[in-house]
Formats: sequence, C-alpha cells, structure tokens
Amino acid sequence: MQEPAITEELIEAHGIKPDEYARILQILNREPTFTELGIFSAMWNEHCSYKSSKIHLKTLPTSGPQVICGPGENAGVVDIGDGQAVVFKMESHNHPSYIEPYQGAATGVGGILRDVFTMGARPIAAMNSLSFGEKDHPKTRRLVHGVVEGVGGYGNCFGVPTAGGEVRFHSAYNGNCLVNAFAAGLADADKIFYSAASGIGMPVVYLGAKTGRDGVGGATMASAEFDETIEEKRPTVQVGDPFTEKRLMEATLELMQTGAVISIQDMGAAGLTCSAVEMGDKGGLGVRLDLEKVPQREKNMTAYEMMLSESQERMLMVLDPSKEAEAKAVFDKWDLDFAIVGETIEEDRFLIVHNGEVKADMPLSRLSSSAPEYDRPWEPSEPAAELADVPQIDPIDGLKALIASPNYCSREWVYEQYDSQVMADTMRIPGFGSGVIRVHGTDKKLAFTSDVTPRYVKANPVEGGKQAVAEAYRNLTAVGALPLATTDNLNFGNPEKPEIMGQFVEALRGIGAACSALDMPIVSGNVSLYNETDGQGILPTPTIGAVGLIAADEEPILGYARDGHVLLMVGQTGSHLGQSALLAEVFNREDGDAPAVDLAEEKRNGEFIRANREWIKCCTDLSDGGLALAAFEMAEASGVGVQLDGADTAALFGEDQGRYLIACSFDAAEALMIAAGQAGVTIETVGRFHGDSVKLGGSEAPLSELSEIFRSSFGAVFG
Repeated sequence: MQEPAITEELIEAHGIKPDEYARILQILNREPTFTELGIFSAMWNEHCSYKSSKIHLKTLPTSGPQVICGPGENAGVVDIGDGQAVVFKMESHNHPSYIEPYQGAATGVGGILRDVFTMGARPIAAMNSLSFGEKDHPKTRRLVHGVVEGVGGYGNCFGVPTAGGEVRFHSAYNGNCLVNAFAAGLADADKIFYSAASGIGMPVVYLGAKTGRDGVGGATMASAEFDETIEEKRPTVQVGDPFTEKRLMEATLELMQTGAVISIQDMGAAGLTCSAVEMGDKGGLGVRLDLEKVPQREKNMTAYEMMLSESQERMLMVLDPSKEAEAKAVFDKWDLDFAIVGETIEEDRFLIVHNGEVKADMPLSRLSSSAPEYDRPWEPSEPAAELADVPQIDPIDGLKALIASPNYCSREWVYEQYDSQVMADTMRIPGFGSGVIRVHGTDKKLAFTSDVTPRYVKANPVEGGKQAVAEAYRNLTAVGALPLATTDNLNFGNPEKPEIMGQFVEALRGIGAACSALDMPIVSGNVSLYNETDGQGILPTPTIGAVGLIAADEEPILGYARDGHVLLMVGQTGSHLGQSALLAEVFNREDGDAPAVDLAEEKRNGEFIRANREWIKCCTDLSDGGLALAAFEMAEASGVGVQLDGADTAALFGEDQGRYLIACSFDAAEALMIAAGQAGVTIETVGRFHGDSVKLGGSEAPLSELSEIFRSSFGAVFG
C-alpha cells in the first residue's frame, strides 16, 4: 500500500509543531517515513512525553522509607510490612470518555488495572473521580449514564471492588468531562516486576488479545483541544473486553511464577510503540519488531496502524528464551495470544520491519528519554478578590440547598451500579469517606480516598493544591489509617496559555509542600493537559488518590453515632466562606480566596485522631459544606437526629481546614478533651445526637424529610 507523502498538513494533523519536525529531521538526517512520523507523534505528544510538565514534576517528593518504587514505572509500590506491598496508580481517560462515554470509561478502568497487575500485583480495589458539566447541559445526562455504566460494566465483570471515588458538576466541564481511574493491588514486596529490558538478543513477546484498528491515534487525540470536529474522533476510542482482561491477568500472574519474565510492560497509550520504546529505553537497548508476526484481528493492517493501535488487553514482555515453552503453555491454557514478534538488540535502534520491508529505523533513545522538554512561560495567578458580605441564611434552608445539589447529595445512584463487595474483603462501601479493604488473610486493612476541590485550585492554586493532599490525609485519618503515599492525576487546560501553565506550576508547589509535610510522597501519577473545548478550559483539577494502612493490631474507626453521643470538633473554629459550597449552591457565587491550609496543624490533628481512636465511635473530616453538612451526613448515616449549638452562617457552613467531627460517649469526650490539652490540639463540643430531627441553632427539620431529599436528588436528575 502506498504511504502518504509527508506534507505540512499531515505533520500538523499529527500534532507535531514546526520546531519539533525540524528536530526530527535533525535526528534522522532525512525525511521520516509515514510510520516514523506516526511513532514520533505518539511518543512526543503531551500524553506520553509529559513535555510541558516534566520539568515541574521533578520537584515533587517521591521517596521515603515506605517507598519501594516511585514514579516512572507502570505503578507505584509501597511497603505495608510482612513482606507485602501495595501497588497503585491513577490515570485519566478524559478525552475518550467525552467522545464515547461507555467505552472511554470502561477502557480507562481496564488500562489502570493492567498497570497494576503488570507489576505482579493482584488488584484489590478501584476508585474513580468523575467531573461533568452542569446538570442541565444537553450532553451531561448522556455522559453521566455512559461513564457510570462503563466504569461499572468493566470493573464488575473483571471482579474488583469499587472502594470509593467522587462525582462533581460544574459548567467548566460542559465541553470536557474528566474520568480519572484508580486501581490498587497487592504483591509480595520482593516479587515486583519492572519494565526495563535486559539482555541482547532476547525474545520480545506479544501477549493477550489481537490487534485491531481501534484506538489508532488515541494518545495524539488526548493531547489536543476539542473543537467542532469532535465527532470525527470517535474511531480513536478503544473498545474493551473485561473478560479477556480477567484471563490476561490470571495468565500474566501465573506466567510470573515460572521465572520466564525478564521485563514486562502494559500496552496502553500508543500501544505497541510506547511499550516497546519504554522497555528498550529503560534498559539501554534497541528493539527490532517484525510486524507480520503480530496477532491481528483485521485484514491488511499497515505498519502504521499496528504501531499506533490502542487495542485493549495487550502486554509486551522480554522473555527468558529457556522458558519459552513453559510460558507459551500458560497463555495457550488461558486461550490468549503468545507471539514472539521481535528481539532486543545492542544498537540504539527502533527497527520496524513488515513483510521484509523496513518501515521505520530510528534511534530508540531519542523517542522517549530525549523527547522535547519545555519550560513553558507561566504567569502567577491573580490574588483572589476580597469576599463580599455573605447574607445570613436560615441554616436548614442552606442545608437543604446543599443536599439537593448533585454535588453534595447521596451518590447511591452511582455507586449502587458498582460491585463494591466482590472478593469479600470490603469493610466499608462507597459513600462514607474513605473506602476500607481488608488485606486478605491478615488483620491489616488498607484505606483509599480520592480528593480535590477545583474551585479552591482556581482561586488559589498553591493553597488549593495543598488542600487536595490535606483532605486526602484527613479522609484516611478519619477511618484510623496512617497515610502512606499518594498518586496524582493532574487535569488542566492548555499549557501553552501562560495563565493555565501558572495554575499547574503553583498547584504543584502546594501539592509538593503538603506531601512533604504530611509524609505522603507521590509514587505514581498522570498528567492530562489540553482539557479545553473551543478555547474554554476546565477548572484546574489536580486529583489526589491516597492510600493508608491500618495495622493488624489497630481497629478502624467505622462506627456510627448513637442517641446521647456528644459531637466534638477537632481543629480551629473559623468562618471561611470564600469559594465555599454554600456560596456556590445557594448564592451562585464563586468569589473570595480558598481557605488557608496549616500543614503543621493538619499533621498534629491527624496524629491526635489516630492516637486516640479507642475513644472515637465515628469520625469524619470537615470539608465542603463545613460543620452543618458533616454533622448531617453523620446523623443520616447513623439514623439518629443531631443538634448543633450555633446558628451563625459562617460557623455552620465555613470551610476552614484541618478539622474533624467526632461522635463519642460523654465519658470518651472527657478523655479526648484531656488528651487534646496534653497534645496542644484545639477541641470543643459543638452539639449532640438526639431524637429524630436536625436542629441547627433555632432552625429544625425532621431527619426523615432531609434524608429523603439527600437520597433521592441524584436519581431525580439522572435516574
């Protein structure tokens, strides 16, 4: 088949800028072939190369005594004692999910699960962080249904529990939804599998499902803004098969027991291209591929299509040749393809041959570690304007507005479509802060959370970045878990705009400071830029996924409030209403500064909660909606009324940071007061649980009435 001529239009269609094409000509000392142009496009796009973000990502804290493997591999690896490790990562599938919601979300789940079991870990938990446009926008309902069904459809069939997540709605996501998928798995700490190839002349083996034309150009599409041609991009979305993925996982984990695996890499973004290049580059080797040996499910596929296909459920490995028969037998048993498609070579070459014809011959190292790296111009964010006066509001009316909003009502409609109990180790289902999963066969527990408040990040990227990490820390602490480490999913608009790049740079400063102060290093992550449609960018959304450990001799804090329990608040009582949920939902305002985050206080208060868990029956952190929403949610989950002492709008709905709400007996409250005094921690009584109504100062409503609003509002809009 005649390959197209390399024209300016073709180069632009591949997302390659003129200066980058000049660099390609310099590297090759000739014009690239069509396949080579596609390979450069795949490896040098934003999604794969991180060319706009690398320079800033290097500033993040990524190490600690608990870290076995930090960023750079398929997933991060953290020690949890007893020779065990938790392996986890979060990654975006934003653009595909907007174009084709079901498959975009489903393959996002599939990709993140592969990242985990490629490292030798069996997945034990999944989460997702979803951001949609306004509830009344014409596309939102279809997107919500498609994404939720895609997440559930893939995860439920694969058989991994969904432990938690978050859902938000804002006009900034009208043209660009966000689908961030998280997965975690368990592995033996001394049996982690890495992607760096080693040994010359070693077989490169293709594993899993056959290659088709789905997803060709997907990574390049994910590195561009949307415009009116969005519907034309539908063929770049992959199609997933969770049952094939389940077989692939079982076969891969069984294969790893044979000793046949020298290195292994998931075929994710940019498929065969990215997996082969990354394995070769990390091992300092070249790779030759013979494409006629690649298992194909469509006829007459070209070298370009095979190299850029993002068909799902595929892996690439470097094999110990002495174990070939044993390894092939495993994949034959699971009815999956096992094909030797190339070999490692000594020269720094990426040599692609198809039916005896050389389709690409380029320096491999220049594709990955030598990809372009930009220090883009950036502008500091403008200081937020002073918050104008916020009128007093009847507290019950304010609470009703929050719990009727799809941002703060119950998400039962969503998480009831996910299987959160499969594997029978779930200790807490979604809907109550951090999810908690028992480490099978032990008394240890792992807690998982996902957090960010995009309004805060837009108003003040540094404090907003800090707050995302601090809230993750509090959510883990509230169930009694020691925060171990984080993964980040950095969703932003167009980095070529200095104001957007400024949001990114400053948010990373805040994230880095909080991760350092709270001993939560970042061990993996993903950057998703160009989340814009027709020049309209999303809210900056640096999602933080975090994992915490509850030791074998410690009990999680998973109880409920009871009639007669005292309500205590740990942390400084404040009145910060800037960028608050109340302001947004009741007054349709997004003004004022984000709340300040005192990292020393965050750590001190968190340590106090964990050290005094024996006195605490039930605990939650205070975040969106402040004291009023947190107290209501605790009462609603427990089925008992609550009375808060104050009636001031700012005190009830303010979103000052570093705070926890505790339910406990009167005697336990006394013990906690004494312990707080000794620890230098602020604590006060703010109310009590009693009866069957919610009383906020002088305002009151039946708990049953509020519960009905809380539980029915999401389904009323999207059901």
